Amino acid sequence: MKNSKKLVIAYSGGLDTSYCAVSLSKAGYDVHAVSVNTGGFTDSDIQTIEQNAYKMGVSTYKNIQAVSTFYQKVVKYLIFGNVLKNNTYPLSVSAERIVQAIEIIEYAKSIDAQYIAHGSTGAGNDQVRFDMIFQTLAPEIEIITPIRDQKLTRQEEIAYLKLNGVDLDWEKAKYSINKGLWGTSVGGDETLTSNLALPESAYPSQLESETPQTITLSFTKGELTALDGIERTPELNIQMLDQIASKYAIGRDVHVGDTIVGIKGRVGFEAAAALIIVKAHHLLEKHTLTKWQLQHKDYLSNFYGMHLHEGQYLDPVMRDMEAFLASSQHNVSGTVEIVLKPYHFLINGITSPHDLMNAKFGSYGEVNSGWTAEEAKGFIKINGNQNRIHQLVNSEL
Repeated sequence: MKNSKKLVIAYSGGLDTSYCAVSLSKAGYDVHAVSVNTGGFTDSDIQTIEQNAYKMGVSTYKNIQAVSTFYQKVVKYLIFGNVLKNNTYPLSVSAERIVQAIEIIEYAKSIDAQYIAHGSTGAGNDQVRFDMIFQTLAPEIEIITPIRDQKLTRQEEIAYLKLNGVDLDWEKAKYSINKGLWGTSVGGDETLTSNLALPESAYPSQLESETPQTITLSFTKGELTALDGIERTPELNIQMLDQIASKYAIGRDVHVGDTIVGIKGRVGFEAAAALIIVKAHHLLEKHTLTKWQLQHKDYLSNFYGMHLHEGQYLDPVMRDMEAFLASSQHNVSGTVEIVLKPYHFLINGITSPHDLMNAKFGSYGEVNSGWTAEEAKGFIKINGNQNRIHQLVNSEL
């Protein structure tokens, strides 16, 4: 019976996915639990999740290491595009969900599962992201969502698990924390309001360092390839930078935005590395790209971030935009000097062989050597033609 009902569940180890694992196993499904590490799990975390998964009656548990995949498929392009949703949020969690969904559905296909399940409710964004990826990549696999379909309360889930011999500590933490390579989200009672700020204690990284520290970020064609001259893979540099900068309690903010299902949402986050990298990379681009590259990148990057947030990762337009973003990085190489201070950071400046502030062509507001005074006057006259014509035509009406 079980072999004919093979099911893969996106398993985090929390209450919702634990309820799903137990109830689906009791319903006769052959349940295979999968979690995807996109930067938020330690080895100890994974071991605990695995131990608890088997307590829920699953047949197998698998953890998929996807930090590098997450960087290559998504984070790299968020950096290329300097993506901050509503000029605030680096898409820490929403970006992760896309890669997690892809990895889970590919695993389900690899073991010939007939069903796939997740613990999303009917009120959030994740249900859209998971379902869209699942139904696009494997339309033959049926999606099962017990929490959404049964509209269960937290108390009902706990009571069911206790009735079935699962009595773990399900006491809800005051603040929900979701950590990954590109940042950590923080939710609590305050984020359900429009006026209350999260307290200092809500953030997982507390202020430890108060003495200013200067570091250099080295970029090669838009990718972070070194910190203070020490070369590592970009994803390791991101993790290393986060360890350093989070001790200054840098990168905290609250994002307010529109959810996919049409309601407003508010969430706190800390993303020290993400915000520093985006701002440093953007400054380097200001020095190395033309004004038209910068202008067109700006709106395309905004579209890229929006489509990613909305779960549209598999639409081919995303590959088109990624190609543009990657092409724009050809000359985005150099170093950026950053000063870390409690709760904030400063960017001193950049050094790059592609710096377009080349002094031999003149300095802004100073003496130039690339054109004559008469050439400047002629340029200004022609540049103002449209305004002059408009003024002459319409002032007589």
